[in-house]
Formats: sequence, structure tokens, C-alpha cells
Amino acid sequence: MYAMICTRPNIAYVVALMSRFTSNSGKQHWEGVKWIFRYRKGTSRLCICYRKNVEGLLAYTDSDMASDVDTMISTSGYLFTYAGGAISWQSKIQKCVALSTTETVYIAVTECCKKMFWLKRFTKELGVDQKEFIVQCDSQSAIHLCKNPSLHSRFKHIHLRYHWIKKVLEE
Repeated sequence: MYAMICTRPNIAYVVALMSRFTSNSGKQHWEGVKWIFRYRKGTSRLCICYRKNVEGLLAYTDSDMASDVDTMISTSGYLFTYAGGAISWQSKIQKCVALSTTETVYIAVTECCKKMFWLKRFTKELGVDQKEFIVQCDSQSAIHLCKNPSLHSRFKHIHLRYHWIKKVLEE
């Protein structure tokens, strides 16, 4: 877990997945943990590199649809880069059951933007004031939902906490 939190964003999803079974693990879970260690050994020469000529905070976000077969809850994730290197990342299950892939990505974008505002304040304290942030998302329908407030009536079932992103984009 320490390696994933501090230096290895490439194993965030699988570590989060395996940590769901810590209280009731079986043989297949131990095989998964051994796979993580073998993967880390094979990729030990990989590192996070920062470059002078790449500026700005950039975010990537994505989610899957109902990855947990028991609860049908989706998993969201995001990665922030600054100067070309990863500075913050997370992979976690969503707090509610989504009814569509658009909704799962919409929730992921909202969670990503919450972290983006925290990072914006943090970088401003460091003396780096960035006016514009870029969030990369691969779902055109979720992007359209974020930008178009008139679609709100079709997505009233989405919990109000996730409609926060609409207000942010309007400002």
C-alpha cells in the first residue's frame, strides 16, 4: 500500500481491488498479491520524471461500469500531473450505484475536480498561480452533461453532490 500511495500510480487500481479482501482473503487473493510483487520487481526501473519545459496541472479521469459484481458499484480513478510527472492519483469505488456509463464518468469527473481545487489552492500557496486547468475525460456524453445545464432534468436521479461540477463550470 505504501508503494502505491507514494510512488507507484500504475498499481493503484489493483492494490485498491486487493485491499477489499483483507478481512476475508483466500488463495486467489494471495496469488493476486504475489502478482503485484512480481509486477513491481519487473518494473522497478520505472520512475516518475519531472521536466522543466512542461508546465501546468493536467488531470486524467476515468471509471468503469459496475466492476464489483456483488454490489454493482463502479470504480473511479484520476491522475494529476505537473511538469510532466504524476503528483496525485486515486482509485476507489464510488459511493452509489450508477445507472449508466455516463453517470459513472460524471461522478469520476466531479471527484477529480474536487481534488483539482485542493491542488489549485496548494500550488497557489507554493507561488504557482495557474488560471486554467485541463481535465481529460474519454466520455463525450459525460463532457456534454457537465457543460449543458439543460440536461439536468434527464439526470435528476444523480445525487445532488455530483451536480456540483455544473456550478463550477458556470463560474
